[in-house]
Amino acid sequence: MIGFEQLAAEVSATPAMYHVGRVARIHRGTVEVSGLSSVAGLADLVEIGAGPGRRGRLGEVIALSGQVVTVLPDGDVEGLRIGEAVRLLGRSDIAPDDSWVGRVIDPFGKALDDRPILRGTESRPLRGAPANPTRRRPLGARLETGMAVFNTLLPIVRGQRIGLFAGSGVGKSTLLAKLARGVQADVVVIGLIGERGREVREFVERVLGPEGMKRAVVVAATSDQSPMVRRRCGWTTMAVAEHFRDQGRHVLLLADSITRFAEAHREIALAAGEEGSLRGYPPSTAQQITTLCERAGPGEDNQGDITAVFSVLVAGSDMEEPIADILRGVLDGHVVLERKIAERGRFPAIDLLRSVSRALPGAASDAENTLIAAARQRLGTYDRSEMMIQAGLYSPGSDPMIDAAIAAWPKLDAFLAEDEWENTQASFRRLAACLVEESGEEGQDEQAG
Repeated sequence: MIGFEQLAAEVSATPAMYHVGRVARIHRGTVEVSGLSSVAGLADLVEIGAGPGRRGRLGEVIALSGQVVTVLPDGDVEGLRIGEAVRLLGRSDIAPDDSWVGRVIDPFGKALDDRPILRGTESRPLRGAPANPTRRRPLGARLETGMAVFNTLLPIVRGQRIGLFAGSGVGKSTLLAKLARGVQADVVVIGLIGERGREVREFVERVLGPEGMKRAVVVAATSDQSPMVRRRCGWTTMAVAEHFRDQGRHVLLLADSITRFAEAHREIALAAGEEGSLRGYPPSTAQQITTLCERAGPGEDNQGDITAVFSVLVAGSDMEEPIADILRGVLDGHVVLERKIAERGRFPAIDLLRSVSRALPGAASDAENTLIAAARQRLGTYDRSEMMIQAGLYSPGSDPMIDAAIAAWPKLDAFLAEDEWENTQASFRRLAACLVEESGEEGQDEQAG
C-alpha cells in the first residue's frame, strides 16, 4: 500500500524550476554546454533536448570550465544540434525504499518490470562514504551458505567481502544465484552491471527464481547502455544495500561484474581527458574500485552488515590483470573458477588451491581447521603429481602421501560440487568422510583430531 510519505517524497523530488543551458559544441562522444558553468557541479545530471511533448536524453557532467561544462550523453551524440536546450537536473542521488524488495530496477530507481514504483522518503548519495574504520565491528559469525565448499573449505562470515574471479561461460552467474538463494541474509541486493539484455530476465526468472526474488532487489544496466549508466549501476547497487544496512539488517550484496564497472569508468575518464596508464585504465580506476568495495563490510554499532561478493572477469585466467590485482588487495578472500574444471563437468568449477578465505582460521574450530588443512594437502599433492599419475608412471605404494591423495581425490572433487541441505556441521562430517582411506585407520585418526 502506498503511504502518504512516499507520495510526498515523489512530489518534493520534482523541482519547481530548472536552470537551462544550450549545446555549444558537439564532439565525438561528449557535448559542451554553455550557460550552466556557474550552477552545475561535477557528476550532476542534465537532460539534453527536452521540449514540449518530448523527453530528452540524459547526460552527466564530467568536466567544468569557466565558460562551458562538458557532458557525457547517455548514448551517442547522433541527432544532437547546436543550440538545443539542456536542463540541469542536479545531484544524482537515489532514494531506496523497502517496497523495492522483489523488484527489478534500473540505476536511476525506475522499475524495469512494468509495475509502478515509488521512491523512498530519504535520498542518499550514490557515492556514499565508507563506515568509520574506528567504529566498525569486526567480521561476524560464519554463515550457512547451502553449499558444502563454502560451509567448510572457503567459509563466508558476516561482513566479509570476497571476489569471484572467472572467465566467461564457466558458471559464474549460476554460482551467484546459488549464493543469493542459500546464504543467510535478510535482504539480497544484486547488481547486474553491463549484463547481456537477454540474460537479465533469464537470471531473474530461471536462475534466481521466485523464491530467490522474494528477498532480493535487482539493479540492472545492460551492455548496450552508456558507460554513464553502467558505472552508475555499481553505485546504485551499493546505495540500496546501505539503505537496508542502516536499518540494522544483514545484506548480501552480489555485484556482477566489477570489471564492467571499471571498463565503464575508463570510458568516462578518458572522455574527460584523463590519460590511460596501466593497460589502458586511468589512475583513478583503483580509487573508484577500492572506494566502492570499502563501502561494504561490517557496519558501525547501530547498523547491520553488508556481506559482499564481487565478480571479476579474468581473460584466460590471468589473475595479474589490473582489475583482478586491485581487488585481491582490498578483499577478504577470493574464489577462482577454472575453465578446465568446468570443461570436465564439475560445477561450481572452483579451483580450491588458488582460492583463499581470509576468514580462516578464525571462522573454524581447531578440529575443523585440521580437516581443512588435510583436504588441501590431499588436493595439493594430487595436483603436483597428476601428470605422473595420469601417464601411468606412478607405482602404488611408492609414496604414502600420493597414495592417500589418489584415494581421496575423487571424493573431494565431488564434495566441492555438493549442495548442503542441512548445516555446516553436516558439511564437515561429509568432508571428514572424504578423507577416510580404504583401511580407515588414518582417516579415523584425523576425524578424532
